[in-house]
Amino acid sequence: MTQLSGAEESALLIARAADFAARAHVRQKRKGDAQEPYVNHLAEVALLLTEATRGGNPALIAAGWLHDTLEDTATEREELEALFGAQVAAIVAEVTDDKALPKEERKRLQVETAGSKSVSARLLKIADKTSNILARIHPNPSSENREEELTDYVDWAEKVVAGCRGGNETLDRMFDDAVTLARSSL
Repeated sequence: MTQLSGAEESALLIARAADFAARAHVRQKRKGDAQEPYVNHLAEVALLLTEATRGGNPALIAAGWLHDTLEDTATEREELEALFGAQVAAIVAEVTDDKALPKEERKRLQVETAGSKSVSARLLKIADKTSNILARIHPNPSSENREEELTDYVDWAEKVVAGCRGGNETLDRMFDDAVTLARSSL
């Protein structure tokens, strides 16, 4: 068998993560009237991480694709570890909320624990919140409280991201740009 180069191994890891995530989330849709495929969110998070790191952290980019698999699918951490390695599985596990807890408790814990996470987990949190803000900017005609919902989400996301900053200037700026865009859309 031919030995793969480092770049080839990295590309393969990311492609496998994208494929796995797309299949794991195949029936899921994003919230809102657009009902876009959930995989669009995962692709955007992976893209933000790729742009911010210039593709230099394939484990983080793969984790970007996989970041909601433990939380929102039947996938187990052991499965991720077997398929993508301990580093990717650890990043995904670190950003996974405990769905057994009430939503408000999960949100509070994200704010409280953000700063104690690994650099990779903090970068992934910033990319995730950036993507979520961008998705909420577009008007949702069925939502009577769109402005309030957007303001509440942005305010909370800023608290989470405050504990995550400093690991990547580009990603910090992307988040700030999304917040500015969201606030200007109100």
